[in-house]
Amino acid sequence: MAEPNDLDQSISRRISFAIVLTAVTLVAELVGGFWTNSLALLSDAAHVFMDLFALGLSLAAIRLAGRPATDRRTYGWHRAEIFASLINGSTLILIAFGILVEAWGRFQHPEAVKSQEMFIIAAIGLVMNLVAARFLHGHAHHDLNVRSAFLHVLGDAVASVGVIIGGLIMLYTSWYVVDALISAGIALIIGWGSVRILREAGHILLEGVPAHIDVNQVVATMKDVEGVVDVHQLHIWSICSHISALSAHIDLQLEYRLRQGEVIGQLEQMLEHDFHITHTTLQGECSNCETSDTIQQLHHRPRSAVGDQHDHDGHNH
Repeated sequence: MAEPNDLDQSISRRISFAIVLTAVTLVAELVGGFWTNSLALLSDAAHVFMDLFALGLSLAAIRLAGRPATDRRTYGWHRAEIFASLINGSTLILIAFGILVEAWGRFQHPEAVKSQEMFIIAAIGLVMNLVAARFLHGHAHHDLNVRSAFLHVLGDAVASVGVIIGGLIMLYTSWYVVDALISAGIALIIGWGSVRILREAGHILLEGVPAHIDVNQVVATMKDVEGVVDVHQLHIWSICSHISALSAHIDLQLEYRLRQGEVIGQLEQMLEHDFHITHTTLQGECSNCETSDTIQQLHHRPRSAVGDQHDHDGHNH
């Protein structure tokens, strides 16, 4: 079995190769779109740009994971991925809106397109996408990061097929309104993907529970560990798209108080294996806990109230 560093290097090489192929496709479709006067090709180029950005984020996530944490950034640079996603999502919404406006204009006043050249360029783009997808497929089953990149490239291959079909229709019928229809369809795909990116990035920044994790299932599985009575003050959040963290208080049976380290070790192994939660902070407690709530609410108190309380306590002494 490959060592983690060797595996990361292998994944990095595959993603880097996919980035090169996708970048070539982007340039070809941009140049080809202006040359053939095809809005569909330009729209697909915008979709390719979204995939290129996703691949770049995947590669950056691997590189950032290798950078050590510091006393100023205890989680390292992982959150940089989320801010990049916010910028990407916002930009792509504007691009999708621009494509829709242009498509509406062409729908009302169709313009001639060099259909044969458009077909050839879209076919080249499809081949590039399929080669990139094939290169990523080997690690897509066991690495969520690579799987996301693989699905992005595969989605662009589907969009290229749509452009090819449109090129064939226009080549034999000269029905150029198809170019506007395909462009609008791709713009809607880009817009939907952008909204999803923004929603996921916002969810992470708000420290929401990762989408693949069911809190009730986590609690039930933790309570199945021998020596655990209950779990409370539980918080689960994401540091970035592929790193999940958890903190909780563990109510232990009385006879397991002296084996607290052993129980917590079993819990950490289970959380990483079953839920891919790699960052855990677990605190063992006695069975007479003050609260039995599974999820402890956070309460904000004004500084003045805290200060008044301290003053009051001081007078009591």
